[in-house]
Amino acid sequence: MLPSRSKIELRYYVTEDGKSPFGDWLGNLNAAAAAKVSVALAGVEQGNLSNVKPVGEGVLELRINWGPGYRVYFGRDGNLFVILLTGETKHRQHKDISVVKALWAEYKRRRPGAS
Repeated sequence: MLPSRSKIELRYYVTEDGKSPFGDWLGNLNAAAAAKVSVALAGVEQGNLSNVKPVGEGVLELRINWGPGYRVYFGRDGNLFVILLTGETKHRQHKDISVVKALWAEYKRRRPGAS
């Protein structure tokens, strides 16, 4: 798990073709939902991981208990930064977790120093 109560740097994952699944998802939310997600992410940056849980294969899920139950998925790379993979609502989370795991595997395969 991520170290608690330490500053965490958040970065968007970018696919090989230059797309940001999380950026696209966040950009399509209405203003109120985007604000709730942004506030939750600011909390993560400050080390508040109370609503974060592992979902397998190195992927973590941030639960935002508002509206339809938003979820933000990420993975840890090193001690202090996470890669935001994508987000979705609770209703789609089981389908999305397999997609997120594939994105995380792709990230690890492409990152500098990967063998």
